[in-house]
Amino acid sequence: MLALCLAATTAFAADKGFKVGDTFPELSEFQLEGKLPGSLKGKVVIVDFWASWCGPCKDSFPVMEELQAKYGNKGLVVLAVNLDEDRPTMEDFLKKHPVTFTVVRDAAKKLVGKANIKSMPTSFVVSPDGKVVSVHKGFHGSETQKQYVKEVEDLIGTAVVAKE
Repeated sequence: MLALCLAATTAFAADKGFKVGDTFPELSEFQLEGKLPGSLKGKVVIVDFWASWCGPCKDSFPVMEELQAKYGNKGLVVLAVNLDEDRPTMEDFLKKHPVTFTVVRDAAKKLVGKANIKSMPTSFVVSPDGKVVSVHKGFHGSETQKQYVKEVEDLIGTAVVAKE
């Protein structure tokens, strides 16, 4: 088990991950399990990496659900990327914590490797033009929730101004 963890860490360390200002990659390139939302172009997107065994991930799910409910009709898409080893574990979690936002699974660990995820949850807020605006490592309750709200509202405001 330790050797497997070290090998995974070494593989992930080879990629530096996504930083603020980077273009977030096209998700269809990563063989994710599940149905991806239609085009994300022009949308504000929160890409949230999580796992069923992660306590802070469980705490962040209601916040993600609230964000999707409040801002979904204004252009926000919450996309949760699960990292569990097997699908039934993820499905059991989702039965206990149902959500309306999109959940996919990175069984091949290609996206998690490219993103260089080292802590859970890790979320990327992506602007309507596809650029990473912020990276959230961990979930710190209302502090993180306030940051998400400010970032989403700022981006939605920018997107609305750009359309007019």
